[in-house]
Amino acid sequence: QVQLVESGGGLVQAGGSLRLSCAASGRTGSTYAMGWFRQAPGKEREFVAAINWSGGSTYYADSVKGRFTISRDNAKNTVHLQMNSLKPEDTAVYYCAAGLGRSYVYAGSYDHWGQGTQVTVSS
Repeated sequence: QVQLVESGGGLVQAGGSLRLSCAASGRTGSTYAMGWFRQAPGKEREFVAAINWSGGSTYYADSVKGRFTISRDNAKNTVHLQMNSLKPEDTAVYYCAAGLGRSYVYAGSYDHWGQGTQVTVSS
């Protein structure tokens, strides 16, 4: 089994920055695509960003392009989400995911999920 643990969430003011990290352990490897999703109260879980196994391709939701950056360190089995220029609408529980699928923007492409970390952006 693959275990994913997110960290780095917290409370920040609008315009601030936050860096989320996701550490993978167990039966995992660098061939996994990694993604970030988020879910706000009363809303469906939505795609945020993803990165392929090599780190050469990244994908972003339109709402976060230019503000968020996803990266991975395969040697450490970690993925990061650097979030800049945060907005109140970014407030949500952020989930890290790993999988072997190719449709990176869809939650169904991921087999393993973390427990989530709360990000709250105040105005």
